[in-house]
Amino acid sequence: MQDIIIGSHVSFNKNTQLLGSVKEALSYGANTFMFYTGAPQNTSRSVIDQNLTKEADLLMKKSGIDKLAVIIHAPYIINLANQNNEFAIDFLKAEIKRVESLGFNKLVLHPGSHVGQGRVIGINNIIDGLNKVINAETKVIVCLETMAGKGTELGINFEEVKTIIDGVNYKDKIGVCLDTCHLNDAGYDIGHFDKIIEDFSNIIGLEKLYCVHINDSKNELNAHKDRHENFGFGTIGFDNLIKVIYHSKLKGIPKILETPYITKDDTSKERLYPPYKFEIEAIRNKKINDHLIEDIRNYYSLS
Repeated sequence: MQDIIIGSHVSFNKNTQLLGSVKEALSYGANTFMFYTGAPQNTSRSVIDQNLTKEADLLMKKSGIDKLAVIIHAPYIINLANQNNEFAIDFLKAEIKRVESLGFNKLVLHPGSHVGQGRVIGINNIIDGLNKVINAETKVIVCLETMAGKGTELGINFEEVKTIIDGVNYKDKIGVCLDTCHLNDAGYDIGHFDKIIEDFSNIIGLEKLYCVHINDSKNELNAHKDRHENFGFGTIGFDNLIKVIYHSKLKGIPKILETPYITKDDTSKERLYPPYKFEIEAIRNKKINDHLIEDIRNYYSLS
């Protein structure tokens, strides 16, 4: 069986920081993970505790987690596509410094939304912003995430992402993160993933692909909504997602789950339980059962 690099989004809090993130990933049976260095919705950031970072590094080394396969996600509030993007530029610069101080080198970024200015202006703003952020000394690869196309999002097809990359001065410091839910909602049929990868290779180049977010979708193809569903329980389906994960051309590329937490019961709206331990097990076994959600609820309610 092909070795896969599989993990999920994990937490990063001010008390345990990276050490807590690593421990959470290992509890899911993961061999990589992704995290935000602070809340994705605001600018609040704790000071990096390098003692915790050193402990985390030792644990990763002991557990076989390659730091080069770990992904950090930039906060949602960064919007380089906006005409007044000075805040986004400054905050992204600071976030890159945090990534570097933690010893990682891959940062996933939502390209941005043009907020009514038009796609051409928005894309030019993104290019201008990235060229103000990325320089010869930058140690981080900024990975543009493919988006679903809700609202005025940019980067919703390979051509738009390619245009951004072409405009960046330091092209060796820019890459791409595919998201299966976003691809589906943007109109790419995951059931024909060979064609998607062929198009990506021809338009952008596989050497630019550094990460894949593995999410099922609550939406039909081309819905432009971006609503993630648990692995195998959405419109993309288990078999199609498994083919993505084990695709021969994606070997060695980290796969990250961002699927929703599970509610306590069918009537509750509060999401309590992370599904990742069970989803990763199903992915490794290439087999899922219809009672997965109930298994997750039972596991956490009894633990």
